[in-house]
Amino acid sequence: MKQLLKIILLGALLGSLGSSVLMADIKKGQKDYLKTFKSKFKMNGTKFATLHTQEEWTKLFANEGEGFKREFIKNYPKSKKTLAKKNIWKKLQHVKDFAIEYANDSGNVPSCG
Repeated sequence: MKQLLKIILLGALLGSLGSSVLMADIKKGQKDYLKTFKSKFKMNGTKFATLHTQEEWTKLFANEGEGFKREFIKNYPKSKKTLAKKNIWKKLQHVKDFAIEYANDSGNVPSCG
């Protein structure tokens, strides 16, 4: 009985740690979007995230964000220099988490402008 209780408590602890790690990526994505892309895309984080559904965002960010880069360079030419950087995928991974979390079909609303 004690061993079962330990396993349950350990599972709850690991679950809560996992969710905070996930939230950290979403929060980092929110910060990265606001710092790097907001001025180039001329829209706040809420409007940006609701441009697509979760499935659409997932497809756009496949292959290190190639679809995302293509779409946003086409629609926002001022972002080309930023999106062409070699290390941009590090930021885009977090922006992806943010966009999927607050996509137009997610039911979630970010607290950012």
